[in-house]
Amino acid sequence: MIEIKKYGAIDIGSNAIRLLVSNVIVQVGKEPIFKKSALIRVPIRLGADAFVSGIISEENISRMVDAMEAFKLLMKVHKVERYKACATSAMREALNGEEVVKKVFEETGVKISIIGGKEEASIISSTDLKELIKGTDSYLYVDVGGGSTEFTIFSEEKILISKSFNMGTVRLLNNSKLENKEIFESVERWIKKNTQNLKRISLIGSGGNINKLFKMSGLMEGKPISLVYLNAQYQFLKQMSYEDRISQLSLNPDRADVIIPATKIYLSAMKWSGAKKIYVPKIGLSDGIIKTLFNETL
Repeated sequence: MIEIKKYGAIDIGSNAIRLLVSNVIVQVGKEPIFKKSALIRVPIRLGADAFVSGIISEENISRMVDAMEAFKLLMKVHKVERYKACATSAMREALNGEEVVKKVFEETGVKISIIGGKEEASIISSTDLKELIKGTDSYLYVDVGGGSTEFTIFSEEKILISKSFNMGTVRLLNNSKLENKEIFESVERWIKKNTQNLKRISLIGSGGNINKLFKMSGLMEGKPISLVYLNAQYQFLKQMSYEDRISQLSLNPDRADVIIPATKIYLSAMKWSGAKKIYVPKIGLSDGIIKTLFNETL
């Protein structure tokens, strides 16, 4: 007998806000199957507020309220039985973050949880990576967001260590060169220290930018992107103007600028860890939220 449960995950990031609706197919004696049913993304760049002025603007608060109302209706149409909304870096740093949460709840009934960097990394790490993480190999999981990047090191199918850094794409665009230099040096030290004794290490990348880079590569699903290809793509993207990335590569306006710092983060992580390839399983925080919701019902 098959039982199908429907869950929703709202990921309120620094570059965009997403709603993921997933079917969880449950069969007695078998592992549950998580199947994406719908994914909606709206480009509300909260990080441009939080990392510059320190607060979420009235305009973006209004847009958030509209987005949550729309998501609520979409979940009703999809007959979602449970959902969870999580806000990350931009909302946790905004001085009015809690006020925004209260206003959204009062106007839409959608309850938002502002989660810390460690909790974010923990939720992301709970995603199903069994198909990739197996055997004695080691992996550096890198989830690049608009406000922060979460790093998790796996070896012999176990999590060794996980850490969140304020190295997000929107933040890097708004920081000074000195600030960016310091954060890159900090991450470099952490990666080198924690991967120095690991052999045969590969990267696992998640986030909208690496998904787009994978799509642009034309590779078959499951195949990794090589360090050589990613570096060439980085140089290619850097020499193009913002306008050309939109018109010639058909990138969304809110993707065409952040894809540069995102690619640099993935490339740097590969070089510092000694990885020569990066796998792109297309999973992230929203997938982790769905799995968390399901596990809470067991």
